[in-house]
Amino acid sequence: MVEVALTDLAGPVPVSRPNGRLAGKICLVTGGASGIGRAAAIRMAQEGAAAVVIAGRRQAAGEAAAAALRAAGAEALFVATDVTRDAEVGRLVAATLQRFGRLDAVFNNAGFQERRAPIAEQTDAVYAQVFDTNVRALAHCLRHQIPALLAGGGGAVVNNTSVSGLRNPNPGLALYAASKAAAIALTRSAAMEYAPQGVRINAVAPGRVVTEMMLASGIADMRQVAAGLPLRRMGHPEEVAAAVCWLLSEEAGYVVGHILCTDGGFLAG
Repeated sequence: MVEVALTDLAGPVPVSRPNGRLAGKICLVTGGASGIGRAAAIRMAQEGAAAVVIAGRRQAAGEAAAAALRAAGAEALFVATDVTRDAEVGRLVAATLQRFGRLDAVFNNAGFQERRAPIAEQTDAVYAQVFDTNVRALAHCLRHQIPALLAGGGGAVVNNTSVSGLRNPNPGLALYAASKAAAIALTRSAAMEYAPQGVRINAVAPGRVVTEMMLASGIADMRQVAAGLPLRRMGHPEEVAAAVCWLLSEEAGYVVGHILCTDGGFLAG
């Protein structure tokens, strides 16, 4: 694998100024200790969120992310959570309500990608890990989050899916692609069920974004992949985070069941 720097793949982080679009909101981010989730949590704080709850498995990384949120001006709480376990998701939402009294906005970001290999070489154990994290866990989250949102008079949810769920660009990642397609279908179905009750549910579908998962994906030459995108670069987690916060805000008040492709034009090409 060719070693490259972040700026070689994605260039400098574009300037996108917050405008208070989440002022006073109580927000929750699963998988919020690193990557896109951490960037989204920080952006929520910058957008004026009153509090951001971070869920994840890694205690040290989660506490560090919570400290960054406090530095950005928001109250923060890290709750160690394995979202594949329904009871732990229930405790996460309960802890949010106990601490802050309500829940307004959610970004379901936790995800898992298998080791790159043809489908005939993947095992039942790998299948279970991929679908438990990307689909079953999302169902757990919606099951507990939606009643909390309804109790507060409504709110918004954004699920993190992938362009792989719309068009599989990754040979060797069939399980990941299939799980993200399921997550997209789950997003759209839940959106239709709860829009009449004031809960807007949408998704982002990132393409090539420079995260730990992307860098560990087994791509031999990252520069070549970046150069082949319409923007001639990969994306930053902060760019996806800005899209997430827009979807969660009242500015997107008429957007329901939408899959926003933060992919640098990949699907258009």
